[in-house]
Amino acid sequence: QVQLVESGGGLVQAGGSLRLSCAYSGRSFRDLTMGWFRQAPGKERDVVAAITWSGGSTYYADSVKGRFTISRDNVKNTVYLQMNTLKPEDTALYYCAAESAGGTWDYWGQGTQVTVSS
Repeated sequence: QVQLVESGGGLVQAGGSLRLSCAYSGRSFRDLTMGWFRQAPGKERDVVAAITWSGGSTYYADSVKGRFTISRDNVKNTVYLQMNTLKPEDTALYYCAAESAGGTWDYWGQGTQVTVSS
């Protein structure tokens, strides 16, 4: 059974930084593409960043390019999202997800709240 547990959210002022962590347990973490998503109130859940199993390929939404960095530690079975220069529009519930072999995001954490004050 796959389990994802996020941590690291909180309240920060605009311009500040946070690092989110997602601890993974279950089938081989090393085989999976991992991603971070976010959902603001009244909006759809959107992908923020993703990273392949080797870490050799990453994806970022345009809105976070140059400010956020996704990384993973395949020994610790953890994926990270370093968020710098945070903006009020980054306020959302952030979710960690794992992509299944079928190419869909089948596994989700419970989410961690990020609130950026202006």
